[in-house]
Amino acid sequence: MIQRSSYSISANALRVLEKRYLAKNEEGVVIETPEALFRRVARNIAQAERLYDAEADVSAVEEAFHRLLSELRFLPNSPTLMNAGRELQQLSACFVLPVEDSMEGIFDAIKQTAVIHKTGGGTGFSFSRLRPKNDIVRTTGGVASGPISFMKVFNHATEAVKQGGTRRGANMGILRVDHPDILEFIRCKEDTREITNFNISVAVTDVFMEACEKEGDYELINPRTGERVGTLPASEVLGRIAVQAHRTGEPGLFFIDRANEVNPTPHAGAIEATNPCGEQPLLPYESCNLGSINLERHLIEVEGQYRVDWAALEESVRTAVRFLDNVIDMNRYPIGEIERITKANRKIGLGVMGFARMLFKLAIPYDSERGIETAKTVMSFIRETGCDESAKLAERRGVYPNWKGSLHEKRGERIRNAYVTTVAPTGTISMIADTSGGCEPEFSLIWYKNVLDGERLPYVLDYFVEVAKKEGFWSDDLLDQIARNHGSVQGLNLIPEKWREIFVVSHDIAPEWHVRMQAAFQEFSDSAVSKTINLPSSATVEEVKKAYLLAYRLGCKGITVYRDGARRDQVMNIGRDPKSPAGEDEKRKPDKEPLLSLELPDLIPELRIKVKTRRGNSYVHIGFLMKDEEMEGILKILKSKGSIRELFLSPSPHVKNRELLDMVCRLGSKLLRSGAPIEEVLEQLVKSNDQFGEMTSDAYALIKGLTTVVSRVQEAAQMRLPCPECGASPLRIQEGCLLCAACSWSKC
Repeated sequence: MIQRSSYSISANALRVLEKRYLAKNEEGVVIETPEALFRRVARNIAQAERLYDAEADVSAVEEAFHRLLSELRFLPNSPTLMNAGRELQQLSACFVLPVEDSMEGIFDAIKQTAVIHKTGGGTGFSFSRLRPKNDIVRTTGGVASGPISFMKVFNHATEAVKQGGTRRGANMGILRVDHPDILEFIRCKEDTREITNFNISVAVTDVFMEACEKEGDYELINPRTGERVGTLPASEVLGRIAVQAHRTGEPGLFFIDRANEVNPTPHAGAIEATNPCGEQPLLPYESCNLGSINLERHLIEVEGQYRVDWAALEESVRTAVRFLDNVIDMNRYPIGEIERITKANRKIGLGVMGFARMLFKLAIPYDSERGIETAKTVMSFIRETGCDESAKLAERRGVYPNWKGSLHEKRGERIRNAYVTTVAPTGTISMIADTSGGCEPEFSLIWYKNVLDGERLPYVLDYFVEVAKKEGFWSDDLLDQIARNHGSVQGLNLIPEKWREIFVVSHDIAPEWHVRMQAAFQEFSDSAVSKTINLPSSATVEEVKKAYLLAYRLGCKGITVYRDGARRDQVMNIGRDPKSPAGEDEKRKPDKEPLLSLELPDLIPELRIKVKTRRGNSYVHIGFLMKDEEMEGILKILKSKGSIRELFLSPSPHVKNRELLDMVCRLGSKLLRSGAPIEEVLEQLVKSNDQFGEMTSDAYALIKGLTTVVSRVQEAAQMRLPCPECGASPLRIQEGCLLCAACSWSKC
C-alpha cells in the first residue's frame, strides 16, 4: 500500500490554509488547525448518510472521509472546505444563471449573482438572449444598449461584493457567435481595464466551424425575433477571435453544440453557459460541486521505481464519489431554483490534480505518446470506477430525479449523478496538497515565494533535486542556471537528455501537445476540462487558429489559449529573484556560459534619433529595459494628457498599403504635436475605419494596434502588478485564472 503520512502539510500549504480556510475569531486570529478543518468537513458531510438510512454508521463514514482528506488523497472545492460545518454551509463552487431579455430579468440575475458571490461561488452567464444594440424596445420606444453594456453592469456589481471575505467574485460571460453583436463582444476586453471580473468565451456552433473550414459565410440571428439579420465570413470572425486571444488571452471558445450533444438531460433544458473556468457546462440555475484526486499521492515505489497503486486509487475514487453526492444534500443553496435543479440532476465533478508530478515520478514526458496514453488510462479508470460507484449509490438511494427521459435512461444506465467526472482548476487546493494543478504541466521547476518581512526565497521542485543528486548531475549552481533559464532545463547540456525530456515545463511544450493532452482528458470527462493552451511569445495568430481547429477536431468542449507575455498582468516570478539588483544574475554566470537571448516585452520606452541622409531623413530607434522606479517616471509622463507627440509604425515588409499607413501616422502625429490628446486621435481613426470598412486585414490590425498603446500605458502606470492580497508579484495565468503563487490569491 501507499506509504501515507497524515497531516503532512507543508509550510506553504499551512500559510494558504491560515489565509483562506481555517476558522478565525472576531479579531481575525486563526482558531482552527488543519486537523480540525478536515474533521469539521468530514463530520458535516457524513451526516447526509442518515437521509437514506436511519441506522447508518455515520461515524465510520466520517472516518473514511477524514482519512481521504487528511492524507491529501482528495480535496473538495474551496467552498466546501471553507463552509462545511459552519454557519454559511454553502458548498458549491459553480453556478450558471440565466439572463433574460428584460430589464427585470437582467437585474434579477445581478441580484442573484451578488448573493452567490457573497457565499463564495463563481457564476457563468450567457448573454445571448439579450437583443442586440440599437434593436427596438417597444415598451419605451427607445433602442437597446446591447449585451456588452449590461456585462459592464454585472462587472461593477461583482467589484462591490467580496466573496465571504476571501476573494472577489469570478464570472464567465458567453455570447453566441451568431449574435449580431458578436464583433463588439470579441473585442470587449481589448482594454484590459474593462470588464475585469469576467472571463469571456464565444459560443461557437458546428455550423460556424463548418463554414470556417469551407471559407463560407454564416448567419447572424436576432434573438428577440429569431430572424436572420445578416451574415459574416466565418473564417474572418475566427481570425478576429484569434487576434484578440493572441493579444490578451481572451476570448476563449466554447463548442456549444458539442456540449449539448452529450447533455445528459436535454428534456430539462439546453446548456448555454459554463462556470468561470469553463470546465462545467451547466443548465440555467444549475450548480455543481467539485473535488480532485491527488494523483501524486497514489504512487508507490517498487525497487526504486514508481508505479500507480490502482487499488488505492479505486478506494479514493469510490469514497470521493460518495463524499460529493453527500455534499449535494448537505449544501445550503443560496437560491431556491438552484436547489431544485441541482438536486434534480445531482451533478458532481470528480477530477484530478498532481498529474504533472505523477508523470515526473513515472519518468514519462508530458509531451509524448506515453504521456497521452497515461492520461487516458488514469482518467478512464477514474471515470469507470466513479460511474460504477454512482450506480451502486443509485441502487441504495435512487437514480437522479431527472433520469427519466435522460441519455442515461436511453442507454439503460441507472446512475445517481448526471455528471460524474470533470477536470477543474485546482489553484488553491493543489497548493494545500503541495502538488501540481489539474492536468496542467508544471509551470516552472523553480520560482520565488515571498516570506515574512518581504523577503523572497527560491522554491524548487524537491523531486527534481532528488533525481539530480541520485543521477549525478547535481551541482551547487544548478538551480541558478535553471533560474536564469526561466525555470526550464531545456538547453542545459549538463543535464542528461533523458531528464530534459521528462522535466518539461509548460513553455517547453508545443501547443499541439497541450491540445492533445486536453483532448485525452476530455474523452473521459462527462463535463469538460479546464486547461490553458500555452503558446510562446513568438507564436502567430495563425498558430492560435490552428490550435482552435485541432481542439475542435479532437473533441474538446472548449479551448483557452494564452501567449506568453500577452498581458500586462502576467508577471512571471520565475527565472530570477525580482528583488535582486540589476545585473546581479550576470555576475553569477560561469565565465564560459553562453549568453541567452533576451526576449523583449511588447511595450518598452524608446529613444528616436533623426539622422539626415542624402535621400532624406532616417530614424534610429533605441529601446530600453528599465528598473521599476525608472519606468514609473516614464509612465507618469506618458500618462499625462497630450504628452504623446508622435505615431510611428514599422510594418512588416509583407503588409499592404504601407503608404496609406504612413499617411495616417503623419496626420496623427501632426494633430498630437498641435496638442490633441492621443485618445481623441485614436478615436477618430477607429471611427473612420468603422465607417469606411477595413482597408486590408493587415492595415486594420495595425491601426487597431495603435489603440492599445494608450490602454497598455495607462494599465502599466496603474498596476505595478503586485498581488492585491499579499503585495508580492508572482501572479501567473493558470487554467484561465490569475493566481498568486505566494499566498494563493486567485481572481477566479
